[in-house]
Amino acid sequence: METLWFVLIAVLWLGYLFLEGFDFGVGMLLPVLGRSNRERRVMINTIGPVWDGNEVWLITAIGATFAAFPGWYAALLSAAYLPLTLFLIALIGRGVAFDYRGKVDNPRWRRAWDFTIVAGSWIATLCVGLLISTTVLGLPIDANGDRVGSPFAAIRLETVVGALAFAGYALVHGAVFTALKTEGEIRERARRIALTLAPVALLPLVALLAIVAGLWAAVVVAILGLAMWRLAVDRDGQSFALMGLAIAASVVVLFGSLYPNVLPSTLNDAWSLTVANTASSPYTLKVMTWVAAFGTPAVLVYQGWTYWVFRKRIGVQHIPAAH
Repeated sequence: METLWFVLIAVLWLGYLFLEGFDFGVGMLLPVLGRSNRERRVMINTIGPVWDGNEVWLITAIGATFAAFPGWYAALLSAAYLPLTLFLIALIGRGVAFDYRGKVDNPRWRRAWDFTIVAGSWIATLCVGLLISTTVLGLPIDANGDRVGSPFAAIRLETVVGALAFAGYALVHGAVFTALKTEGEIRERARRIALTLAPVALLPLVALLAIVAGLWAAVVVAILGLAMWRLAVDRDGQSFALMGLAIAASVVVLFGSLYPNVLPSTLNDAWSLTVANTASSPYTLKVMTWVAAFGTPAVLVYQGWTYWVFRKRIGVQHIPAAH
């Protein structure tokens, strides 16, 4: 049961990184791809029906960790509470900005909320990347499972690379998604931005995978290369799918290298937190499994239906000029 829930939590993080990845990427690129208010409204409308649903994956991942591995939850979140606090503030500000930017027909008002969307998207991506890389690369944990050192113990060179890894992935993923969901000049601009940024923006992800698993990084590099090739030949959907495959391969590499640990100790391997010494009781895991067996298909069907309903491309011609 412990191994099953470790895999399920990895899958939940995969869903979050893939879905919220393009969501954050659109926000990060808002002033770059949106040259006018109508173009920025087009970009926001591409994620408008789905951005809050994408965050359910994060809530479920954190909640599942709390219920299935309370020791993992307590050690990681208490050690990384500073980036986690910034992350939550960024998510709140970003969500409020989506709702409030159109409430007043004033350029200065919209610029302020657009800045909040961009800043919130960047901060959130960097913080979640830091959180995941800390999980994989470990913390200075003593024999009692407590963090040793300052509140900034989670912030070091390797975890900063991890933060940049997710931010860079989200940036390119968001551009590919924008190309898939829009038409006209925005679409062409998004394709150019993705192809231009990819060689630099995706380097931290490759570096993180190389640190963790060596040559396995080459597999992800090949998938990312295929994604950019398909984008270059005007196959936006295939490129988007390959970006999803790339993050799936990355999650497999990162969590695969982590198992059976859930939070390694950088002080002594014997003090690492594992699936065995942090898991809840077998009864708790059994009840959670039954709940997940019935609840997960319903959530997947509903979210899949939402994406299907809003599957068509949009352009500036769909946005009223007066707003």
